[in-house]
Amino acid sequence: MNLSLKKSDTIGALASGLCMIHCFATPFIFIVQSCSVSCCDAAPNWWKWIDYFFLAISFLAVYQTTKTTNKRWIKPALWMSWIALFLTIVNERLGWVALPEVVTYIAAMALVVLHLYNLRYCQCKEDGCCVHNQ
Repeated sequence: MNLSLKKSDTIGALASGLCMIHCFATPFIFIVQSCSVSCCDAAPNWWKWIDYFFLAISFLAVYQTTKTTNKRWIKPALWMSWIALFLTIVNERLGWVALPEVVTYIAAMALVVLHLYNLRYCQCKEDGCCVHNQ
C-alpha cells in the first residue's frame, strides 16, 4: 500500500477523532471550571485555537488522501465532510445560526469513517496503484 496514503488516512482519522473528543470534553471542562472558579466563564484562548489546529491537520490529510485515493466518490465525500466541520466550527465561534452540538460530531465522525474506509479499501499491492483517477 502506498505509504503516504496510509499515513494521510491514519492522521486524518486520528485528527478528526481527537477533534471530536475535544468538542465533547469542552462542556464538561467548563462545568468543572465554573464550579471551582466563578470569575471566568470563557474558554482560554489556547483551548479555542485547538479547533483550528485540528482543522488544519485534517485539511492536509484530506488533501493528501484525495490526491492518492482510487475511489472516486471518496474525494467529494471527504471534502464535503471537511467543509461541514469547518463551517460548524466557524459558526460556533461567530454565532451565525444556532445549531445543536451534534452537527459538529456528525461532521467529525464522517471524516473519521471516510478516512478509515479509504484506508481499508484502497489496498494496493504495488506502489502507485492508488493514484489513478478512475
